[in-house]
Amino acid sequence: MTTQTWIITGASRGFGRALAEAALAAGDHVVAAVRRPESVADLEAGYPDNCLVAKFDARDIAGAADLVRNTLDRFGQLDVLVNNAGRAVVGAVEEVGDTQLRELMDLHLFGPAALVRAALPTMRARGTGTIVQMSSQGGRMSFPGVSTYSASKFALEGWSEALAGEVAPFGIRVMIVEPSRFRTDFNAADVLEFTEASETYRDLLAGVRADMAGADGLQEGDPARAAQIIVSLAHSAEVPLRLPLGHEAVERISGAYRRGLDEVERWAETARSADYEGVAASVRAI
Repeated sequence: MTTQTWIITGASRGFGRALAEAALAAGDHVVAAVRRPESVADLEAGYPDNCLVAKFDARDIAGAADLVRNTLDRFGQLDVLVNNAGRAVVGAVEEVGDTQLRELMDLHLFGPAALVRAALPTMRARGTGTIVQMSSQGGRMSFPGVSTYSASKFALEGWSEALAGEVAPFGIRVMIVEPSRFRTDFNAADVLEFTEASETYRDLLAGVRADMAGADGLQEGDPARAAQIIVSLAHSAEVPLRLPLGHEAVERISGAYRRGLDEVERWAETARSADYEGVAASVRAI
């Protein structure tokens, strides 16, 4: 198996940590991009020739180019970029302020976009590369209480879908990963953020808040198994544009697609009636 070089953001724990461990175990090179280098010092100590720890905040747009440059200086190439760093805010739309919304957009969209832009020239020059965007089942469907998180992940998915078409001619693949619940620290008390419950939405969102807060340590998904799947796909000849991970993700995303199609078909005639009469529908190249 050809040795690949990875950049993984948020590699200190959760999916990022599992991916770093799986890639290193496969003999690959890993740049663990983390805010606290000491959190992954053991990886660098265990794989001194294959692991580089880089202090990096995934929201740092200006630092993206330096991260890629340091990767090339150390390992000479970049094969896989994983935009993994992320977290959630739980609260009703009226309970979430602009600062919280913008912070998640910075973390899940603007930061990853900057890192992708920094990585593309070297991938394009070599005619190969894989960009892994860690999204969520919440990037394809949403429900009350998670509007802020889903907004940022929906944005990442739309951006990445267009990206996939743009870079495919250069041999670069894009894979959007959509996990359900995995036993990471995503639901941990020091990671998951809750807005202050308002009187208006307290009862409506009580179940959602309790469910999200009570899931830590009980999630059915195994991050190590998920990481093995992603590493294996990165080394394979083909990757899916979207990869739901976990039983729940498959079921819930499939259900969302079916409900969406049913709704389109139900309102199809009304929708078609908005066109000018006698004008043919557009025929697009893509």
